[in-house]
Amino acid sequence: MTDLEVRRAFDAPASALWAAWTDSDVLRRWWGPQGFTCPAARMDVRVGGVSLVAMRTPDGVDLWNTWTYTRIDDGERLEFRNGFSDADGGSYDPQDLGFPPGIPREVPHVVTVRDGLLTVVERGYADEQTAALSRQGLESSLDKLAATF
Repeated sequence: MTDLEVRRAFDAPASALWAAWTDSDVLRRWWGPQGFTCPAARMDVRVGGVSLVAMRTPDGVDLWNTWTYTRIDDGERLEFRNGFSDADGGSYDPQDLGFPPGIPREVPHVVTVRDGLLTVVERGYADEQTAALSRQGLESSLDKLAATF
């Protein structure tokens, strides 16, 4: 299994970085790689809660994910399992959606924030190539986040 870690400095306080991952209005402004939009983000940020987030591709296809929270240290740390889903939150195998076989059904995430610093860890990719593909999308999304501050 292969994990990835991305650390990014931002000109923003921890509270703004926290809101970027927990407030639907803020998340919708930046979530998804360049060219993608986020038409929906229904957030239920609590241990056991499930957020439902969509990315819309440049050609108008909505890709849905659930974020099921396993740990929350308010204002500092989020742990969740990112799973592929339909618009109602029903689980999908990512390969059924055209994603490469190295992407697991659920990807554990750890997001930590401090003043000016965001760290995202994603775990469980089958190989380096698949992790690199996810890293590329995450880095592009974080570029969009940086532009919101």
